Amino acid sequence: MKPAKFAYHAPSSLHEALGLLGDLRDQDAKVLAGGQSLMPLLNMRLARPGHLVDINGLRELDYINLTPDGGLAVGALTRQRTLERSPEVANRVPLLAEATPLVGDRQVRTRGTVGGSLAHADPVAELPTVAVALDAVLVLASASRTRTVRASEFFITFLTTLLEEDELLIEVRFPPRPGSGQAFLELTRQRGAYAIVSAAAVLALENNRIVDARLSLGGVAPTPIGSVRAQAALSGQEPSEELFSVAARIAAEDVDPSADVHGTVAYRREMAQVYAKRALKTAVSRAASN
Repeated sequence: MKPAKFAYHAPSSLHEALGLLGDLRDQDAKVLAGGQSLMPLLNMRLARPGHLVDINGLRELDYINLTPDGGLAVGALTRQRTLERSPEVANRVPLLAEATPLVGDRQVRTRGTVGGSLAHADPVAELPTVAVALDAVLVLASASRTRTVRASEFFITFLTTLLEEDELLIEVRFPPRPGSGQAFLELTRQRGAYAIVSAAAVLALENNRIVDARLSLGGVAPTPIGSVRAQAALSGQEPSEELFSVAARIAAEDVDPSADVHGTVAYRREMAQVYAKRALKTAVSRAASN
């Protein structure tokens, strides 16, 4: 099939793009970055925007920079393949480095962008789950203002975020978590397929006690979810098999999965518990080795 008719725009600067989105605020405009999600929707006419704003000319949004606190700032137009091959990402945000190669295949990652994946807000996607686990900060800009939101607040429901019609996600900031062990695991039918369940864990130890715990799950709710109650159960405790079993069970109690051809609600809930525990065990083993 072919897309329905739309007006095409190709701004050459961020200033121009934001002005254009402001002008088109009430005219059903869609932003085109990597196009890995949007183009199939257009071709199948599941999306019929009146305007398409192609931001691939905004090279100013393609970067990976070290932040003053030791974290990383990633431009929204940075390709996923760039993340995958970056020594800085591997050294400073290993969770991101571990999850990115699991996104689709190499062709998808070569075109797909960091900002596009987050703005699309597919609850089974790897990067949103990682962003929630790392407590990433997203920078949203319009012609009149720039604001920041935490990843845990950015996702509203399935394919829906806090982005306003005239806003563009321009940067993602990953805070430093020195000394932490980080792990990302997912259950798929085959490598590169959509995740049925995924788990991201970040644990830091001090005197053999957990001083920082982050756990997020994907594919088990309309958005990736941070397991706040499980994190509270882990904090201040000595790591153990029993502790991780309890935390994983708590995390699974808070999920809200839907059934589909790949699994029932009960199956996804059970796998959420299994993968949460595995991710925690892997993360703590990596923290202990730091």
